[in-house]
Amino acid sequence: MVQFIQAQNIGLPYLDERFGLQQVDNETFFTEWLDNLPEISDVEKQYLDKVKIQFLRLVRRTPLSEETVKLVVLSPLLSLAGFYDAPFFIRSESSIEISEEDEGETIRGRIDVLVIQEQLWLLIIESKKSAFSLLEAIPQALTYMLANPNPAKPLFGLVMNGSDFIFIKLHQKKYALSDQFAMLKRENELYCVFRILKKLGQILN
Repeated sequence: MVQFIQAQNIGLPYLDERFGLQQVDNETFFTEWLDNLPEISDVEKQYLDKVKIQFLRLVRRTPLSEETVKLVVLSPLLSLAGFYDAPFFIRSESSIEISEEDEGETIRGRIDVLVIQEQLWLLIIESKKSAFSLLEAIPQALTYMLANPNPAKPLFGLVMNGSDFIFIKLHQKKYALSDQFAMLKRENELYCVFRILKKLGQILN
């Protein structure tokens, strides 16, 4: 009998032990979030400033649901970065399953947003409620990323809860994390998040 495990209940130690994942601290493994980031225009900065203002106004009143986080923060970022334009395609709320053939065990869960180009998984974004810690989202996103049908190519992810953002790179069962970017800092760190998204769009195009 196959045992099903909800992906949101999976932790990093479990993934490391069961699937041989290894976290890499070497900066040369994940340079995409650091090197040669594209510049952003004054118009784009004004747009990102507005996204931040709208988010902060809403979150002061009540914790935002996952759907509101997508609507207010994630969707504007994806649109501005060009992920709604050709050659990218968005498929939302896709169910993903991953299993070990000889263990009789399947990890399964739901992914929030999946950016696809020619049926290849290129960018995974795991959107969590604004009150959730990113530590809960990282192993969940990695679980989904393990289902990548083309593991020879690196896969990039973004985990976010509305106010905080961390990028992930997974390649051949090695993964690394970017710094954490926060909406609540005085400077608008959406600039950094957006520049990284643009860079990933250029790589994956």
